[in-house]
Amino acid sequence: MYVNADLSRRAVVTPDDHHWVASPQPGVERMMLERFGAEQARATSIVRYAPASHFPLHRHPGGEEILVLAGVFSEASAHYPAGWYLRSPPGSSHRPSSVGGAVIFVKLRHMKASEQESVRIDTNHAAHWREIAGGAICTLYSDDAERVAMLRMNGRVSLPYGRPAELLVLDGALRVDGHDYAAGSWMRFPEGDHAEIQAGATGATLYIRTHAPDAGAAA
Repeated sequence: MYVNADLSRRAVVTPDDHHWVASPQPGVERMMLERFGAEQARATSIVRYAPASHFPLHRHPGGEEILVLAGVFSEASAHYPAGWYLRSPPGSSHRPSSVGGAVIFVKLRHMKASEQESVRIDTNHAAHWREIAGGAICTLYSDDAERVAMLRMNGRVSLPYGRPAELLVLDGALRVDGHDYAAGSWMRFPEGDHAEIQAGATGATLYIRTHAPDAGAAA
């Protein structure tokens, strides 16, 4: 299955486009944002766990990145409410579940094979944020190929040096090239796309990922 698989083109998915599909596990549904292959594929999705649902223990050969959007997401005895960022390196394994239900943003199989760091960040904690011009930033991950952050903005933002970038509007609204996008909108920009990005009247909170041109195509 291929969804928004042409990395040379801008891709946009708004809440009006959300179409939930069942996963192999009962009680777990996915809204596919981008996908490059069958069930075991590099993919970006929003995943919804019904109360008392789970996935059996499984490995992630290409790593997994999660941002908890709503509810409480669990791994064994560790419980992560909305706002937690989880990054598990290639070869890691877990048994994810949710007692009361959860919605998470998930990226699969996009990490370098050499990545070994496991990251757990509570973005609700003020200590993880620093003030910048026009807002505040919470750095989630950074290396020579990839930078991931949450950004609170009340003005304009430029994509760094025209690098490929990905955004998820978490709160507020965003205006991109004159079009308004509500919370839940996801966008992917190809290399060299100099989009004009501005927060809405009440500001915006974003997940933002930028990466080297070849890093986005890693499987």
